[in-house]
Amino acid sequence: MNLTPANEKIRLTQFSHGGGCGCKIAPAVLEKILANTPFTTHVAAAFPDLMVGIEHGDDAAVYKLNEHQAVVATTDFFMPIVDDPFEFGRIAATNALSDVYSMGGRPIMALAIVGMPVDKLPHEVIRQILAGGEAVARAAGIPIAGGHSIDAPEPIYGLVGIGVVDPKRVKQNADGEAGDLLILGKGLGIGIYSAALKKGALSPAGYETMIDSTTQLNTAGAELALIDGVHAMTDVTGFGLLGHALEITRASKLDAQIEFNKLPVLPGVAELAQAGHVTGASLRNWAGYGHEVELFDGVTDWQRAILTDPQTSGGILVSCSADVLDQVMTVFRLQGFGRAAVIGRLAPGTGKVRVTA
Repeated sequence: MNLTPANEKIRLTQFSHGGGCGCKIAPAVLEKILANTPFTTHVAAAFPDLMVGIEHGDDAAVYKLNEHQAVVATTDFFMPIVDDPFEFGRIAATNALSDVYSMGGRPIMALAIVGMPVDKLPHEVIRQILAGGEAVARAAGIPIAGGHSIDAPEPIYGLVGIGVVDPKRVKQNADGEAGDLLILGKGLGIGIYSAALKKGALSPAGYETMIDSTTQLNTAGAELALIDGVHAMTDVTGFGLLGHALEITRASKLDAQIEFNKLPVLPGVAELAQAGHVTGASLRNWAGYGHEVELFDGVTDWQRAILTDPQTSGGILVSCSADVLDQVMTVFRLQGFGRAAVIGRLAPGTGKVRVTA
């Protein structure tokens, strides 16, 4: 046994090679892995009630039960992005449930996914991670009704999220329309914060903002789905803003124009990015999809880093008609998303993203 002494402060991030949604397999690599698999070629035809599968990179699967009910199912888990075990549990659980909300659903229960190096972490630390997840489930009004655990070399925690949605209100990446406005619900920069945190360069105020953002449930998604002019939604996570915007443009067969100066960026993120606090996942993201993006002349490395920054428990990206903008912004404001902002629009095209200054 090699349990860390009780009087020695645990740094969860020291046990993992990556953290948060930055652990995701790079988009280009994932595309090659999934190419021509049975998941993409046969499932939809064999199961006609499967409304949403893997075809367009949507956030969750949706299975129609009847004319009024469909099940939303997702899973998400990762390694620690912060050292505090309770906060790690909260962040991971919030992130997992976000996929249900971004499909327009409401969670009804969850299952825990737990992998822990039980010979290295005190049991109380593991209990605190689970307690953080349970706190988020209570806030969402759902039970964690079970789960599965393994002895793993690195700490892993997350949830299977199960929700329900009206089949007519499901929001998919493929349903964006030309002329739609793009609204982002949370500020960008969580990956940059995490990179700075690992180097001891994140201020206490920055850390507090990071926790507040990553533990804010994306409950607005369920309300936004009830607005007729809301056409598509996704949450911005490990592939960064550009990567998830591309999921909408590819699936909808449209282009997106994003205005950099309208992006909601978390406090201090620009300065941290300029100082070089950038994740490896950000660079992998750009290598994977940069050929599908046109950036404005004179763009700097730190500006590109914000656009590709992997978000953990990031905001919902909404594609909606201009005539429901006030309704969309009202939902965001009433639900406490004060940084929600219009960042661009969709236009006829071939699935690309163009960023202007």
